Amino acid sequence: MRLYATLLSRMGELSKKYSNLPDSYIKRVTEQVYWRTPKGPQYLPRTIEKTDFRFTTNRPWTQEFRQQNKQHERRKFVHVEPLKDWNFFRGDRVEVLVGHDKGKQGIVKMIFQERNWVIVEGLNTVLKRVGKIKEFPGMLVKFETPLLVTTGVKLVDPSDLQATDIEWKYDNAGVRVRVSTRTGRIIPIPIMNQETIDYKTPRLYKLNDKDTHPKEITKITFKPSLKTFEMDLMDKMGIKEERHRKPTYWY
Repeated sequence: MRLYATLLSRMGELSKKYSNLPDSYIKRVTEQVYWRTPKGPQYLPRTIEKTDFRFTTNRPWTQEFRQQNKQHERRKFVHVEPLKDWNFFRGDRVEVLVGHDKGKQGIVKMIFQERNWVIVEGLNTVLKRVGKIKEFPGMLVKFETPLLVTTGVKLVDPSDLQATDIEWKYDNAGVRVRVSTRTGRIIPIPIMNQETIDYKTPRLYKLNDKDTHPKEITKITFKPSLKTFEMDLMDKMGIKEERHRKPTYWY
């Protein structure tokens, strides 16, 4: 049970990495409060939040996600298999194992770690009618649908472009890498995995006027010392305590 809770707490790290949004913002926009103590003295602070979210291809900070997870609606619970190791990253070449595109290979362009889903570019698509009104029949648009990583896709070994199972090992430098169980070759994590909505790679990011410079962040502004707050303040202001407390006696 403890392992299951740990795995659930780590889920979604890769799926929200591309958005480059802080966790505090995502928690704030997804918070749906049922009951909270009124303003004033908070004698019994209590907040009940909606936690049974149904995760889909809509990101938690979008309006579509809020429409799918309204406050007083209860949707059927979806069981998600907890994975000990996440083996797929954006930019990986994978082979589709199910559906009408079975046997085809493509590039992973999006990850939904909350549901163990990946979207492969140009594969496993469906047609949906968009823009239908009385005067206009609408248009058929092709959409890519997610694939389950446990049964729907398999990694491709870049040495021979064949599907393979993998295992995690440590190389000579102590770095954890993916290794093909069929050929024994290392399958590197693509550079595309570092891409976010703000930059292609962290090295190419250019600071904006509102960004805090890295030198300011790494600057040491506090030097710890074995002093109380009052002693530290007196030293900075040049105050010397020359008074001595008179002895007191208790009988």
